[in-house]
Amino acid sequence: MSSPVIDRFDLFTIVFNIIISIIGGIVVNRLIPMLKEKFIKAQLWGYDLNKRNSKEIKVAESQGVIVAGIFLVLMFIMIAIVFSEHLHPESDFPNHKFVEYLAALLSICCMVLLGFADDVIDIRWNVKLWLPMIASLPLLLVYFANYHSTTIILPKPVRPYFGQQWNLGILYYVYMSMVAIFCTHAINILAGVNGLEVGQSVIIAGSVLIFNLIELQGICAEEHLFSLYFMIPLIACSIPLLIRNWCPAEVFVGDTYCYFAGMTFAVIGILGHFSKTMLLFFIPQIINFLLSVPQLFKFIPCPRHRLPKLDPALNKLNPSDVEFKKKDLKPLGWLMLRFFSLTKFIRYREYQNNDNETMINTTNFTIINSVLCWFGPLHEEKLSRILMLIQLVFGSLLTFFVRYYLVRFFYDS
Repeated sequence: MSSPVIDRFDLFTIVFNIIISIIGGIVVNRLIPMLKEKFIKAQLWGYDLNKRNSKEIKVAESQGVIVAGIFLVLMFIMIAIVFSEHLHPESDFPNHKFVEYLAALLSICCMVLLGFADDVIDIRWNVKLWLPMIASLPLLLVYFANYHSTTIILPKPVRPYFGQQWNLGILYYVYMSMVAIFCTHAINILAGVNGLEVGQSVIIAGSVLIFNLIELQGICAEEHLFSLYFMIPLIACSIPLLIRNWCPAEVFVGDTYCYFAGMTFAVIGILGHFSKTMLLFFIPQIINFLLSVPQLFKFIPCPRHRLPKLDPALNKLNPSDVEFKKKDLKPLGWLMLRFFSLTKFIRYREYQNNDNETMINTTNFTIINSVLCWFGPLHEEKLSRILMLIQLVFGSLLTFFVRYYLVRFFYDS
């Protein structure tokens, strides 16, 4: 059982982690303006489509690889510090923790590589959907070797019918691989306006950090200390990118950052043994995924980009839309269209075209477009702030309410 109280050496490692993370953040802040022209020369650039002068300025893409690179350097340095206490010949070296640390970094490295490859060669969606599962294999193998526990505790209301706990067996590993896939892609799906990808990641990481600090006095202090080592440098290295990606964006983060941040959260949730709490921090992303299901699985036509569209006269964003013939809509697609319309997540209308065919025009199925449906046309920066507020309230504050108040009604204290 883990020690419930951290010792002086643990406190030293946290302080050291904070110091090198601040240095790492400064280095990221210096490297981005130094390297962005090199990315543009390498054809890694795009246009900021939500600006009036969008076709006039090339914006460097894939800057998340800089953040990921410095983050990994910091984590390599932390290896020597975290395990230095156990390097004496008479000391018992914690091989299981060392392997966990290396497996976590291996999975993150794999996802950074795959994310950068996606930025460069644009991997097909049906291929990259499964890449996080491959990258998570080291985690699953380490979990199998070190813990091999696949039992879950059931909530109180269902215990009279199903018992107090269930052994899921191999299904537990399927669940963990699905966590890795979801966390990695969820941030990438909820994207499209300046600052959103990095902003939501920083809020999630900050929330996890607070959760870790609260739990440091509990029986799982060692796991939460492990999580802190990852969250502190993630936040420190991401903040400079957030500043430069905020409206108007100086650089773009690319899929590299989304995959890197998502896999880092998955790694911590799995090896820190709080994957369910981690998913609660992703409530806005879960809602966005469920909202996106009709288009992701082609029940509703899905355009290549579902970004909001700019009204140049007002310099504000409107929800983007898609048009299709009503006769092409399957019954399940029609039910989804009606459900999300009744719940006010989308707006749609029917009209007759010149050939007297019934057409449907609907806003795209994303939270970004939903916010624009609720609040009307918004400037991009204001839209980003609202989305950050949604992440803070429904992803962070609601999670802490569930974790420290509501949970007592479903599980033993």
